Amino acid sequence: MAEIPHEAVTVLGLSAMGHALAGALVASGHPTTVWNRTPGRGDDLVEVGAARASSVAEAVGVNDLVIAVLLDHASVHETLDPVIARLRGRQLINLTSTTPEHARELARWAAANGVGYLDGGIMAVPSMIGQPGASILYSGERAVFESNRSLLESLAAAEYLGEDPGLASTYDFALLSVMYSMFAGFFHGAAMVRSVGVSAAEFGERASGWVTAMAHGLPEYGRTIDSGDYTTDVQHLGFQKAALDAIVTASRDAGVALDVIAPVKNLIDRQVADGHGDLAFARTFEELR
Repeated sequence: MAEIPHEAVTVLGLSAMGHALAGALVASGHPTTVWNRTPGRGDDLVEVGAARASSVAEAVGVNDLVIAVLLDHASVHETLDPVIARLRGRQLINLTSTTPEHARELARWAAANGVGYLDGGIMAVPSMIGQPGASILYSGERAVFESNRSLLESLAAAEYLGEDPGLASTYDFALLSVMYSMFAGFFHGAAMVRSVGVSAAEFGERASGWVTAMAHGLPEYGRTIDSGDYTTDVQHLGFQKAALDAIVTASRDAGVALDVIAPVKNLIDRQVADGHGDLAFARTFEELR
């Protein structure tokens, strides 16, 4: 039986993430052309089979599928506006970190120029690409996703969210906000225990198990928020206020700055002052809106 040919692809941008994506494509057998603004990057990719394009025009002209992994939204336009005529009739998958509105703008720009467009949010660090546990969320033209599904699965688990091009980046940034808040909370806690001689590494071992256990409660929080019913007879906002007041005092006593914990305390204080002290902690969602 004849071997099914692997789809050819161009990768624009060889930052750590772009390099990892291009490497995974080469390893999966996809003929891969690479381009980077800074000369010299990607020599190792060329050594294992990638082709190097000498210009953006050459890079986008050799393959029907182009994956952009650039610095930001502006860099996508700076790179591709001058060669947009060469992109006509091709497909562009944008894995550059762009806001939801920027993703929608790029989708409109692509449609106006006859380019198929798919936006993506990478839920992985470079070392995870091509490995179990990595995922990339996609939104935009379903046809672009479906026609490239096999190639996308070689990078990470690929999930299509819908036609709205801004969906993937909304999920991406929402999940990253959870991550950054978690890590910032860990840094605050590590600073507190350092005052009593506990190393950050030791605290990290303990915090990992605690955070994992607490994370199981997130779906229930979500159901409470969706129901809009914040009535509770346990650990209401008044209870949470007392806890946060104590944490703030303990942090000050330990010489730890309040930049991380004070905003949470302020959210709770405001709700209690407005008469919501007997409602559940999940009611904080409404305060953020």
